[in-house]
Amino acid sequence: MKLFWFLPTHGDGRYLGTSIGGRATEYPYLLQVAQAVDHLGFSGALIPTGRSCEDAWIVASSLLSVTKRMKFLVAVRPGIISPSASARMAATFDRLSNGRLLLNVVTGGDPVELAGDGIHLDHDTRYELTDEFLTVFRRIMQGEKVDFHGRHLHIKGGSLLFPPIQNPHPPLYFGGSSPAGMQVAAKHADVYLTWGEPPSQVASKIEQVRKLAAQQGRTVTFGIRLHVIIRETEKEAWKAAEEMIRHLDDETIRNAQHIFSRFDSVGQQRMTRLHHGKKSNLEISPNLWAGIGLVRGGAGTALVGDPQTVAKRIREYADLGIETFILSGYPHLEEAYRVAEWLFPELSLPASPLYSRPSAVSPFGEIVANHHLPQKKEGVK
Repeated sequence: MKLFWFLPTHGDGRYLGTSIGGRATEYPYLLQVAQAVDHLGFSGALIPTGRSCEDAWIVASSLLSVTKRMKFLVAVRPGIISPSASARMAATFDRLSNGRLLLNVVTGGDPVELAGDGIHLDHDTRYELTDEFLTVFRRIMQGEKVDFHGRHLHIKGGSLLFPPIQNPHPPLYFGGSSPAGMQVAAKHADVYLTWGEPPSQVASKIEQVRKLAAQQGRTVTFGIRLHVIIRETEKEAWKAAEEMIRHLDDETIRNAQHIFSRFDSVGQQRMTRLHHGKKSNLEISPNLWAGIGLVRGGAGTALVGDPQTVAKRIREYADLGIETFILSGYPHLEEAYRVAEWLFPELSLPASPLYSRPSAVSPFGEIVANHHLPQKKEGVK
């Protein structure tokens, strides 16, 4: 099992849909989050993409020299940049980071945003373009000199002089809930990503993608994108969930849902159906809460509960075949520590450098009365 975190390059705060409790996601803050991810023992972090975000490649590059072990899941955007240029960028990043690059292939689901980037293709045609892009990209990354003449791309003599460290290329992560998206995932992806739907719906997706990949003679692993609201008790966790939307009014929800309604992303449509734009009945599956999706596009659900309960729900997804969990919480700095301190032990994940030091070197908690090291109680993790 791999647990990733998230860099909030599109904003962060304690509450949703309001500036109250908000914080600017300037470089010093992103640096704090990234170094927490690096130090706490997360496998890495997803960096989002889109016009509402700081550029993922520049953010990731700026954090390379101030982190040591974390991997960066960075977006590749077919249609916005050529596959050969993307291959050079990815290979350079992979070499300079000593193999710390992962690639998140994002076709896009908002026609208005895509038009602003010069892409005027319908939903399924965009996935045709993505298929061509990844066909060329993968061949170039494997050292081939590529001549390709497709419906959307015409490449003559595409090649890569300096190869990546990871062979044959940094792993490709891909999410797409439509039949067209699943076909592309089955053909090209190393990790198929889903947003946090109820387990029965996730199981259905996994089954479909596995079958499609088998038809291509391939195997695919699976990941899920979820938020987490974890507290010492179940009651405290659900109170924190309600607090998160305390300042969220109906007009803000309507405005957000109106924007999401223009998306042709099947995944976004599935997220919206989980809550129907209403603040009532948001627990859509045991401990799975859809409140975040009222105003946030993309991943809109959170696991809510005490450490034991959240770990149980994660293991339920793992039993379906999910190996990678990309988590986040508001605010992202504080919640990264909560997840590492409370959830990691419940999942028997390897201790991070922060928690594996001898207590004589770095005490766990404040020294008592300037003299006594704080003692760990038996049975308390």
